[in-house]
Amino acid sequence: MSEATSKVSTLRKWLMAGILVWAPLAITFWVINAVVGFMDQTLLLLPPNYRPEHLFGFNVPGLGAILAVFLVLLTGALVANFLGRKLVALGESVLHRIPLVRSVYSAVKQVIETFVSQDSRSFRKVVLVEYPRKDCWSLAFLAGDPIGEVQEKTAQHLTTVFVPTAPNPTSGFVIMVPAHEIIELDMTIEEGFRMVISLGVVVPRGNKKPMTVSEEAPAALENPPVSG
Repeated sequence: MSEATSKVSTLRKWLMAGILVWAPLAITFWVINAVVGFMDQTLLLLPPNYRPEHLFGFNVPGLGAILAVFLVLLTGALVANFLGRKLVALGESVLHRIPLVRSVYSAVKQVIETFVSQDSRSFRKVVLVEYPRKDCWSLAFLAGDPIGEVQEKTAQHLTTVFVPTAPNPTSGFVIMVPAHEIIELDMTIEEGFRMVISLGVVVPRGNKKPMTVSEEAPAALENPPVSG
């Protein structure tokens, strides 16, 4: 290897090392800044004289996030009692009378309840399904059991799973497969999403150690390939 090639290789290593340090920091900062900036919009609920820029003379990032968390907790405390539930039911009855609003509100509420409910099985398991063809396995998330017409017309015990696309797991395909054809994995939901976002590069470690060459050899001798 020439001296020039060696220098280029060294610079390439330094460049990749620098990217590995700064890229995660930059993306993390961008995501946190976007979330905090969005939550800071709750400060607009305050009267102008009580906003940070008026009280302190400058904007204080993060106060909106604290206010948003406080409002969520306060709302939860109010709706947890009998009177609060009655008020929520009254408000929902009004929304259900509005043609377009009732469809959007009902769908969004059902999806959120599915994710938040502790009793729900939805998105509590990472599974493997043969998709998009036989002997081709895809990572998926357990979404639940279809009911009604789907079960009646297929006459099978089907399970609904969500197969995400990479690297954007918010889009994907909803498919219904026989329950006995699904393989449940031990990885967590977070590990599953991380694997999808990383395009399969970040793979969680399994419980079993990978087989070495010496361990694979006896297995190959026990099951020799059939010559044709």
